[in-house]
Amino acid sequence: MAKPYARAGEKGEYIDSYYSRTLNEDKIFPELCEQITTPVCVIGGGMAGVATAHSLVEKGLKPVLIEANRIGWGATGRNGGFVSSGYSKGARDIVKQVGESHARELYKLTNDALGTVNRRIGDRQDLKENISGHFEVSWFNEPGVVEKNVDFINDLMGVNYQFWPKDKFRDYFHSDHYHDAYLKPDALQLHSLNYTCHSAREAEKGGARVFEKSPVTEITKTPNGWKVTTEKGSILADQIVMCCSAYIGGLNFKLSNATLPVATYVMLTEPLGDRLKDAIEGKWGVSDNRVSSNYYRTFDDTSLFWGGRVSMFNPTGRKLEQIMMKDLLLVYPQLKGIKADVAWGGYMGYPVHKMPQIGELEPGFWYAQGFGGSGMTATVAGGEVVSDAIVNGDERYKLFEPFGLDYAGKPFGPIVAQTAYWLFQLQDAYKEWRLNR
Repeated sequence: MAKPYARAGEKGEYIDSYYSRTLNEDKIFPELCEQITTPVCVIGGGMAGVATAHSLVEKGLKPVLIEANRIGWGATGRNGGFVSSGYSKGARDIVKQVGESHARELYKLTNDALGTVNRRIGDRQDLKENISGHFEVSWFNEPGVVEKNVDFINDLMGVNYQFWPKDKFRDYFHSDHYHDAYLKPDALQLHSLNYTCHSAREAEKGGARVFEKSPVTEITKTPNGWKVTTEKGSILADQIVMCCSAYIGGLNFKLSNATLPVATYVMLTEPLGDRLKDAIEGKWGVSDNRVSSNYYRTFDDTSLFWGGRVSMFNPTGRKLEQIMMKDLLLVYPQLKGIKADVAWGGYMGYPVHKMPQIGELEPGFWYAQGFGGSGMTATVAGGEVVSDAIVNGDERYKLFEPFGLDYAGKPFGPIVAQTAYWLFQLQDAYKEWRLNR
């Protein structure tokens, strides 16, 4: 494990987490302290903004990327690190809303984005974890349901997910709560902060200019484009792309009110040694199908990376460790007595319809946001379709038009969302009691 990042926790710096402790792409980009011009200004240095800038560079443009804190400071540097095709919204629900042909095109974007991530990783094995494949496991005893769903997804998405019956799955993951599962064999477990910092550096090498610690204070329209003003400088751009999501603040009223900033949590345990085998013997990532789900993977040093929950609250320190440990021991009570090494949380932008929000607000004003729950392939796909629209006039971004900028209910949206989350937890508990007794 790399040396802990020295400034973690300072204002504008990375929070203390597994990712900041193992950051090896410690490139500090400058603050913007001048007025510059560019064909495209990308606002927001998370994975969406970096992916957009990187894609623009690969298509021949030299954009400016600007971030209020550090590259990957927000949800990008705090998430579960799972990379696989798909979206937060279920496949059947997407088909029901837009039809099978449209849904296939949407899923192809994420399949292609998985290839893009692999290509950008190249031979940099430090950008991903020493583990491949990801299980989706059912918390509920519903014989035949998972297998039927796998067949549906394989046909729709053009993938080869593998059904595992309960007994086979429990040979590797020793929990009485688990039932049938399916494996996504091509899924990755990414070091999302290292990857995003690497992608930003590659964009810079290709001609992009990247600035950190340069919060935008104002965006104004000009006769020839847009002016983006920061605390110490400004950017004149022909076009802009907003990729701020949960951390957009008041930069744009319509975009800000289209997502909810929802907190999610992750914990890393101490190395567990031989005790790990009492619970887990499989070298795959795992997540379950509850609303209040868990997702996790193990590391070579036998520590356990454990994430889950969504909430309007964002506890820290010992309280957060206790919350996450309670969730872990519900699944694996045989690990009672283990300790947390570090726990952290952060906000992600969640749209009410559970799909990314990608499009053009007005001519030359693009946005890519709301990737919470949809994962990193959807995020990278957003960067691809926006950059392709800007450079080539491609209209694949219109595939996301049915999932618009629906009002998320601010300022009361988080309260409503938290109430709904608690109700979903009760529904999960009732479903488990009804099916698993």
